[in-house]
Amino acid sequence: MPMFMGEFQHSIDEKGRMIIPAKFRELLGTSFVVTRGLDQCLFIYPLEEWAVLEQKLKTLPLMKSDARAFTRFFFSGATECEWDKQGRVNLPANLRQYAKLEKDCVVLGVSNRVEIWSKDIWEHYFQQSEDTFNEIAEKLVDFNFDL
Repeated sequence: MPMFMGEFQHSIDEKGRMIIPAKFRELLGTSFVVTRGLDQCLFIYPLEEWAVLEQKLKTLPLMKSDARAFTRFFFSGATECEWDKQGRVNLPANLRQYAKLEKDCVVLGVSNRVEIWSKDIWEHYFQQSEDTFNEIAEKLVDFNFDL
């Protein structure tokens, strides 16, 4: 299972192409899935991780409107992508619009996926989250050791 980590500054060109860090490209493989993420960013999954996620989402109850809405949101934005000869990905216009990707971007490795953020949105999100990080960690993480 691939492990993505780190934060990188990149830019997107006027045609919607951007370079992804080489170590992420290696882990993503030649073909991968890009979709709308949460918090107004894009998620990129290797095909094997996408298959795992797809199976989990298929178990959501079809009779629940929230489950239908989420799967529509997630799958309707998904597209399979490949690298061009310069190691760039061409992000579809609808996904760039959703994440407000115009020029300066931040590429994050987040465990089993890569996230692409508008630099401005990421900085705002990070500043808001930084203040509550300790509280969030206490609620969500049960560590028996110090970080």
